[in-house]
Amino acid sequence: MRWSQAFIPTLKEDPADAEVASHRLMVRAGLLRPVARGIYTYLPLMQRVLLKVQRIVREELDRIGAVELVMPILSPAELWRETGRWDLYGDLMMRLEDRHDRAYALGPTHEEVITDLARQEVRSYRDLPVNLYQIQTKFRDEIRPRFGVMRAREFVMKDGYSFHADAASLAETYDAYVEAYGRIFERCGLGFRAVEASSGAIGGDENHEFMVLADTGESLVLSCGACGYAASEERAEGVPAAHDLPPGHAPNPLEEVHTPERKTVEDVAALLERDHRSFVKTLLFDADGTTTAALVRGDREINEEKLKRHLGVQRVEMASPERVREITGAAVGYAGPHTLPDDVRIVADYSLAGRGDLVAGANRTDWHVTGLEIGRDVEPDEWADLMTIVGGDPCPRCGAALEETRGIEVGHVFKLGAKYSAAMGATFQDEDGEQRPFLMGCYGLGVTRVVAAAIEQNHDEGGIAWPVPIAPYEVELIPLNMDSPEVVETAERLYESCRAVGLEALLDDRPDRAGSKFADADLIGIPWRIVIGDRGLADGVVEAAPREAKADVEKLPPDEAAALVRERIEARRR
Repeated sequence: MRWSQAFIPTLKEDPADAEVASHRLMVRAGLLRPVARGIYTYLPLMQRVLLKVQRIVREELDRIGAVELVMPILSPAELWRETGRWDLYGDLMMRLEDRHDRAYALGPTHEEVITDLARQEVRSYRDLPVNLYQIQTKFRDEIRPRFGVMRAREFVMKDGYSFHADAASLAETYDAYVEAYGRIFERCGLGFRAVEASSGAIGGDENHEFMVLADTGESLVLSCGACGYAASEERAEGVPAAHDLPPGHAPNPLEEVHTPERKTVEDVAALLERDHRSFVKTLLFDADGTTTAALVRGDREINEEKLKRHLGVQRVEMASPERVREITGAAVGYAGPHTLPDDVRIVADYSLAGRGDLVAGANRTDWHVTGLEIGRDVEPDEWADLMTIVGGDPCPRCGAALEETRGIEVGHVFKLGAKYSAAMGATFQDEDGEQRPFLMGCYGLGVTRVVAAAIEQNHDEGGIAWPVPIAPYEVELIPLNMDSPEVVETAERLYESCRAVGLEALLDDRPDRAGSKFADADLIGIPWRIVIGDRGLADGVVEAAPREAKADVEKLPPDEAAALVRERIEARRR
């Protein structure tokens, strides 16, 4: 392709709203342009990258026997109401009505639609397993679209779904997807990690996220260098604390202390000169219509995903200030566990087990209590792993210190079990003639996110440095003097040679200055470049170099340059 025909509108200035490198460079390098917040036009360079990612995805899914189909973007509200997700998705779902006042969703995902297809078409265990996927545009009404295509309102996603007669078959396909995703991200040139994760609104019993490691990632990953354990922040497990009261511990009396206008642990700790670890945070939640008090040590945070999983509910929300006052008789910030009404379910984090001489809210505005003893003053209804794990905490598998890294979620696989099939009456006839709900798996991969993650991992101060497998072109030809017949003729001959040996070449045929061409070459990040100039041609050579190591210049005869660069690229692929 010739630059003059390729439509690559590069920019010198960063977009004002760009917070991360991928967003900034996608706009500057002419990959996309915003239409509205979180909605983009994908320009030709971006489309070429997307198609390469999609080709890799298709090849690896074909390898494990997945079959491609396309489902509608519009899906009727009735399907979502069968599973309860019409309400659960809330404002994140794009909704509309047709001229007959029938409600529809612009699909954020397609579990309901694919389950409806299976209940109509798959009748017997003999027809199972079924393994289907699509690559399609998805829609989510993000409250704050940001980071370019990483948190957009419209994006390209691969979503796959499998149906099974038994758990063993589901496990086999799930494991095949985990391995296929690993190959996909490796082929895309990404450094990634598979981690245990929270299932969110999709649901399911077992799931893994695939994180591309990047300092700008939204997700926090906790991992163990000793045993290989890795989990997302929402899923990382805590280690139950040992009883920390010394033998012969003499409990202090429970006493109220005046703490005017001191609501936070930090403020009260400073007033009482107490360590944050000696506090109990008492947080009140509405869990599917019932009130739960979650207790955690004062120096740690509640993990709401863990609380939701423990309670077995779809949603947990902090109780409103009015509800807190109704339950405790006090303003927010003064709740304590010891005098809560009997109908409040108390769930305590393991870190509080056996603790004494604690500080907590007094359930009275401007007052706290000291000397609180677990077991004497409050007996939790249940114990659970509730706190958010941080770097330095012990690994739940081997006890070594966990490390924190940041990652960009690019894939997520779930064992859904019968969550959707049971809710929608999607059944098959088993070997005994009985009707049973399908067991399902769900497998998502963010195609546009893969592109953004690749840029986050592969860029420098000059621009993008694409991994070869997903680069829009493999080699860029840069003639430095378009007024020189010899330079132009050699560039054209090289362009045809590249095409003849199977290289995807971009010829910068613009009459611009050399500095401008080099700056744009750095910006769009084609993996290899061949520079054609008068000085080199006087010596019978052109100069070839990889994008990420421009100093490693090779001087090659023009007639041999295309084949030699092809060899260099193939060697790196191996």
